[in-house]
Amino acid sequence: MKTYNIAVIPGDGTGPEVVAEGLKVLHAVAGPAGLKFDFVTYDLGGERFLATGEVLPDSVVPELRRFSAIYLGAIGHPDVKPGILEKGILLRLRFELDQYINLRPVVLYPGVDTILKDKGPDDINFVVVRENTEGLYAGAGGNLKYGTPDEVAVQESINTRKGVDRCLKFAFALAQKRNRGKKLTLVAKTNVLTYASDLWERAFYAMAHQYADVTTDYAHVDATCMWMVKNPEWFDVLVTDNMFGDIITDLGAIIQGGMGVAAGGNLNPEGVSMFEPIGGSAPKYTGLKKVNPIAAIAAAQMMLETLGEAKAAAAIDAGIKKTVLQMKSMAAGQMGLDTTQVGDLVAKHAAEAV
Repeated sequence: MKTYNIAVIPGDGTGPEVVAEGLKVLHAVAGPAGLKFDFVTYDLGGERFLATGEVLPDSVVPELRRFSAIYLGAIGHPDVKPGILEKGILLRLRFELDQYINLRPVVLYPGVDTILKDKGPDDINFVVVRENTEGLYAGAGGNLKYGTPDEVAVQESINTRKGVDRCLKFAFALAQKRNRGKKLTLVAKTNVLTYASDLWERAFYAMAHQYADVTTDYAHVDATCMWMVKNPEWFDVLVTDNMFGDIITDLGAIIQGGMGVAAGGNLNPEGVSMFEPIGGSAPKYTGLKKVNPIAAIAAAQMMLETLGEAKAAAAIDAGIKKTVLQMKSMAAGQMGLDTTQVGDLVAKHAAEAV
C-alpha cells in the first residue's frame, strides 16, 4: 500500500463536522484503492487563539512542510476579530508554504439546481486558476494619520514577472490536461490597471506560443462576471490575479449550486498543498449536523487527484455524483439528510466505485 501523511486542520465552527465526513470517505476508498492515510490533527483556529493567544505557532510551519498534503475544514470564529485568523493562518500558510496557485473547479453536478436558467452540467464546467501569493493580498501599504479626518490608506498590488509566469504556466498546462476546450482565458483589467494588468497580458501572450494547441482569449473582469452568468459554457480555464480570482470564484460557487458544493485547493506544485471547502465556518450551524459536507468531500477528492491518485479520486467523484441525486437541496438544513448521512452515502458509493 502507498502511504500518505496528511495534516488535518478541522478549524472553526462547522469545519470539524465536514472534515469528519471527508475523512470518512477517504477511509472508505483507501483499502480498495491500495492506499493508506496517516492523519495528524492540528488544533489551529479560534478556540486555540481564545484559550492561548496563539494563532499559528512558528514551530508548526516547518512541520507542515513534511506532509503529503494539508486538509482544512474552516477558519473563522465569531468571537475573534475578522482578519486575525484569516491573515494569521490562511494567508500565512499560503505565503510561507508558497502555495502560489489557488485552484477552483466550477462544476455543476448532475441533479443539482443552479440559479441560471436553461443551464446544466455541460454548460457549467470550468476551472479558475488564481494567483495566490501576490497582488493586493501581499500586504503592502499602510496608513497615514490613522483615525483622523485626514487619514490616508494605501493598499498596493504586487505583481512580479516570476509570480505571473509560474501561474500562467500552470494554467496553460491545465488547459492541455483537461482536454475539454483547450481554451485559456486571461481575466484582468487592462483598460484601467495599466501597470499590473499590462504585465499579465504581456506575459500571457509571450507564453502562448509554447502551447500552440491551446486557444487563448482575454476578458475584462467585469465582463467575465457578466459572461459567467449569461454564457458559462464559453469558459474552460480562466487565469487571473489574486483579488479578481477571489471575487469571480464566489460567483462561480453560486452558479454551481452554492457554497455547499464548492471546493478549492491552495497548491504548491513543488511542495505541500492545502485543500478546503470554501464556504467558511458557518458558526450558526455548529453542532446541528445541518451543513452540507459535499464541498469538504470534494476537497478531499481534489487532494487525491493532485497527489496523482486518479483512481481513488474518480471513485469519490462518482460517489458525490450519485449522492447529490439523493439530496433534496445543497443548502444547509434543506438537504433532506443530515451531515453524517450525506457522508455515509458518499463513502458507500465511492467504495463501490473504486
